[in-house]
Amino acid sequence: MKNFTLIGTALGLAFAFAVILGGLSGFLWALFFSVLGGVLGAQLDGRIDLRALKDNFSSVRVGRGGRG
Repeated sequence: MKNFTLIGTALGLAFAFAVILGGLSGFLWALFFSVLGGVLGAQLDGRIDLRALKDNFSSVRVGRGGRG
């Protein structure tokens, strides 16, 4: 079984370095693409479920005394 999390993180980091090299902005882009690649790889590995995460954030929750 392939480790898509590691592969996704490495590819995201490599892509970030290909897009922007140097400086604080380059570091921030590298960090962004690494996190993005890691999250997508973890989704493919089955370690996280982005659909369930999206459903949890998008569900309407009404507290006491609220509408509903």
